[in-house]
Amino acid sequence: MPKVCEYYFAPQSPYAYLGHARFVALAKQYGAQVEVRPCDIGKIFSLSGGLPLAKRAPQRQAYRNTELTRWQKFLGLPMNLQPKFFPVSGDAAARLIIATRTAHGSDTALALTGAIMAAVWADEKNIADTDTLAALANALDLDGAALVRSADTPAIQAEYDGHTDAAIAANVFGAPWYVVDGEGFWGQDRLDFVERALAA
Repeated sequence: MPKVCEYYFAPQSPYAYLGHARFVALAKQYGAQVEVRPCDIGKIFSLSGGLPLAKRAPQRQAYRNTELTRWQKFLGLPMNLQPKFFPVSGDAAARLIIATRTAHGSDTALALTGAIMAAVWADEKNIADTDTLAALANALDLDGAALVRSADTPAIQAEYDGHTDAAIAANVFGAPWYVVDGEGFWGQDRLDFVERALAA
């Protein structure tokens, strides 16, 4: 039986972007089944003591930039530390990812997730804009317009809310968050431990 990894993330998270490709590669390497669970990180922050970036102390904001720069250089990923469209709501993107998973499966949803994250952090695109989201889906040979329509339905919203509730129940307080065999791992810098859990 393949292992299952629950993948909680916010599409606009810089750390989720930095870890996404490596996580997807690990899941493929170990034959893990990924449960794609984009969630409302703002709601999670409000219940877990987290703060949006603008409300964090200046020294925390400064260190965040230092860490992002370190990881960006280490991983060799393109990244704008102050992208044109950030902060940005991830809600529409999250619903599109859920609609894509429903229609096309987890692998395609993970590919779209990577494209959406890169759109924010490398390509200066607005992922709160539905035309932008449709174009990103089209670039993966999907029907972007149809997926955007599907994403804007009560059923998809209910699933998005359900992922957020599940994250809260699992004591998630940041993104990305990975759960393997009931054990949670916070942050892309914990992927070595995620690999150990998948290999066990």
